[in-house]
Amino acid sequence: MTSMESGKLVGSYIPRVEDYRLLSGTGCFVDDVHLPGMLHAAILRSPVAHGRLKSVDTAEALAISGVHAVYTHVDVQAALEGRGVPKMPLRLSPIPEHEPFEQRVVAWDKIRYVGEPLAIVVADSAALAEDAAERIVADIEELPVVPDCAASIRGDVLLFESEGSNVPVTYTAQKGDARLVTGAYARRARFSTQRHSAVTMEARGLVASWDGERRHMTVYGAAKVPFATRRTLASTLGLPAESVDMIEVDVGGGFGVRGEFYPEDFLVPFASMRLGRPIKWIEDRLENLLGANHSRQMECELEIVCERDGRILALRGTILTDSGAYMRSSGAVPPRNVAQFLSGPYDIPHVYIESSACLTNKGPVGTYRGPGRFEADYFRERLMDIAAEEMGIDQVEFRRMNLVRSDQMPYPLATLDKPCKPENLDSGDYAIALERCLKDFGWEEKRSKQGCLIDGLYHGAAVTCFIEGGGGGIRECARLELEADASVTIYVGSTNLGQGLLTILTQIAADELEMPMHRIRVLHGSTIYLPQGFGSFHSRSTALGGSAVLLGARKLRQAIIDRCADRFGCPSDQIRIGPGLEVVTAGVKIGPEELGKMEIKVDSEFASHDHTYAYGAAGAYVTVDPDTGKVTLLDYFGVEDIGRIINPLTAKGQAIGGIAQGLGGVFLEHLAYDETCQFQAGTFADYMTPTATDFPVIRAIELENSPTPHNPLGAKGCGEGGIVPVGAVVANAVASALRGLGVRPDSLPLTPVRIWRMIQESRQGRQGPG
Repeated sequence: MTSMESGKLVGSYIPRVEDYRLLSGTGCFVDDVHLPGMLHAAILRSPVAHGRLKSVDTAEALAISGVHAVYTHVDVQAALEGRGVPKMPLRLSPIPEHEPFEQRVVAWDKIRYVGEPLAIVVADSAALAEDAAERIVADIEELPVVPDCAASIRGDVLLFESEGSNVPVTYTAQKGDARLVTGAYARRARFSTQRHSAVTMEARGLVASWDGERRHMTVYGAAKVPFATRRTLASTLGLPAESVDMIEVDVGGGFGVRGEFYPEDFLVPFASMRLGRPIKWIEDRLENLLGANHSRQMECELEIVCERDGRILALRGTILTDSGAYMRSSGAVPPRNVAQFLSGPYDIPHVYIESSACLTNKGPVGTYRGPGRFEADYFRERLMDIAAEEMGIDQVEFRRMNLVRSDQMPYPLATLDKPCKPENLDSGDYAIALERCLKDFGWEEKRSKQGCLIDGLYHGAAVTCFIEGGGGGIRECARLELEADASVTIYVGSTNLGQGLLTILTQIAADELEMPMHRIRVLHGSTIYLPQGFGSFHSRSTALGGSAVLLGARKLRQAIIDRCADRFGCPSDQIRIGPGLEVVTAGVKIGPEELGKMEIKVDSEFASHDHTYAYGAAGAYVTVDPDTGKVTLLDYFGVEDIGRIINPLTAKGQAIGGIAQGLGGVFLEHLAYDETCQFQAGTFADYMTPTATDFPVIRAIELENSPTPHNPLGAKGCGEGGIVPVGAVVANAVASALRGLGVRPDSLPLTPVRIWRMIQESRQGRQGPG
């Protein structure tokens, strides 16, 4: 019996309740916010990757009619009464080692990447502000650059001379004693992933409005983590947190990049406070590609040790993350995650990984959907395919024999040293997901074409396994209020980044309260709704936010029972609540109008210190044209067990969207820099993103065989699982297609030029010199 047939909304294919407003053009994005007397801002950014900032001459810009102000580090220091230019603290996993390498809200002594903010210009229009910014003269003494991890570690040039190193932190993930383990087979290999990131449909922006009389700052455009952003902004402006409100509006995608605290999140409110007028800033696409957090650029040297039958004994090695110029916002997450999650869904008794964050003169790094996990999956699964081939073991059987078993749950991962926190996979039968993938992908038929040259194209297929972490952030808050018409309003600290939050939370509450969905309203994210909230990241909105709503709905039912019991002077067990919140006691019914007059409201919170782990498998089938290097994806199939499924429709949308993003990262996207650290990908002509027609055959299914024990919903989250295995499974499929040519695609992206060159180099190597 389906959930719909049983009368339950949770588990049913419910169309998203937020879509009509968005599709009908009545959404409100930050650029739709217009306030009386509003001015517009532009940011002057450094054209130099590394240099000493000697002066910033703003006189010519200020002389332009309609320009109201230009603020540099000098003005910030003066306004903050000698407190200096504030730094932007790391939001996630901060440790003392990061602090000396944090970014200030505006450059004041050195420039460390192209695009670093030097000043904010405020004018009557955005165009005028941009014109004025071009009149500012920045005197920068250029310095040699640190272009890559090798130069960063070498330390001939230092980004922070006082620290004596370009490596803020090296994380160690350890389990057992992998450094001493030997076996019948050992293989060491190098892999790398390129710098790319989320490119949201809507670029970043905000509107800040200072009320001098109330000494209150209101900022429109909050996303992801409004309460954390409020704390940072209030601290940098010297205000109490309650004097700042972050208002969440609609956003055109998040994916980890949007909603962190950036320099503009200080500069625009600062300018509004100085001028006493609302100010809007909307970045253009160049600024977005330059200034938003980058991610993914890593290189590694790993070794796998196995018994003769293929049982994995140990995984060890080093990973270097190109973290860009500063440790910023969530920049600690990728190098942490890639170390801890490198073993993935496999039972590997000995693990030792050292993962270093290396500073270079590139844009700072943050999180991007599946941070560190996409890279870890690519590194591990490529190494496993090489090992399986060399040991003469079928690649699927190699994975099957090494998967964590259900009777091993909870299964311990390697423990990170900074900060030290044990981590366990929570629940699941990983073999079921693998077998389902093999069946629905049609593995037996596709594997028969491995390496075959058919009509001039080489064919290849691969299947890999993965895990997805979720439920981060410890807790979430909610409030439920019974309105005068007996409808219910829900306030929740989670934010809506396009993941279907309103629909999911409404389904959960409607089931628990036995109410139709149209009588429930969800308000989310903004700091005006609740004293505290934690936002949306780490696949947490359903696991934590949904659980807070579920518990709140139960509390609301009980509060109604208690209030009615008091009114009628009877025991609470004599009160019955029927569908639609119809209250009955001793044959007396309380209608909605009377119930609504009771003004009942409850606060709820759900907390969990344990993460959830969805898991699955993916298959890819490709052809490769040896004459052009072009890879064509003929079929992609993903299966993921996400615990309890609230809405199969939105879950599938998350999976398909994640896969498409992953394919963009595999084949197209590259935030490239030249040897002088000048940015080379400032337009969509240079930075290629996937379109709807690029990958027409993407399939995905979701399972709910293994609910998590860590929240009352049993939901594990599904926001990032789709993207995690894409790099690995596609690269392995390409490797299978070209195995006969001796080509191993161990670096992303798999562009036609790169594939063609590898084919030519392999052919030339086989022919020998001359």
